[in-house]
Amino acid sequence: MKNILQQQFGNIDIYLFDQLLKGTYADVKTVLDAGCGGGRNLVYFLQNGYQVYGIDPNQEAVEAVKELSQMLAPANPASNFMVATSENLPFEDNYFDLVISSAVLHFAQSQTHFDAMLQSLWRVLKPGGYLFARLASDIGIETLIKSLGNGRYLLPDGSERFLVNQEMLLNYTKMLNARLYEPIKTTNVQNMRCMTTWCMQKPDL
Repeated sequence: MKNILQQQFGNIDIYLFDQLLKGTYADVKTVLDAGCGGGRNLVYFLQNGYQVYGIDPNQEAVEAVKELSQMLAPANPASNFMVATSENLPFEDNYFDLVISSAVLHFAQSQTHFDAMLQSLWRVLKPGGYLFARLASDIGIETLIKSLGNGRYLLPDGSERFLVNQEMLLNYTKMLNARLYEPIKTTNVQNMRCMTTWCMQKPDL
């Protein structure tokens, strides 16, 4: 069973897997993974007829995801995968049904950088489309982190991250006129770090 699941879904983010199980993305056709790495979250989409795109600032990661796409979905163009950053996405407005940003937004260098990344992800999303974001937050470890300035913090695990909180996420959701299609959920990893899942749907025109 384990091998079958791995073949079908790869090493997928468990909360993205949860949305697939719930059928949230049943009508989705075009998918962008912004910060795709080697394609860990794209195995299911590649094997099930989606139009799959990915960007990553790392050239080696892009080459790896191209190979994965060629193996699992030869008809999916290799040109769909390219070196780029989330704040400068090389795609038209309103292009994707689903945009995935898994463990990327917390690498923002400042509030301005975070805003640019988020606005870029939102720009390429179609009306009615879904943004799935998973990112580090201070929710639950507020007293255990040390501010480094510009919205960045030193976490108990020794990493440095841009951290969001629930108020910030709710304010952005309201500003974008978005709908939360899943409540904001946070996983506390033994008080060493916290990862929050933020799922927004873009309003229809």
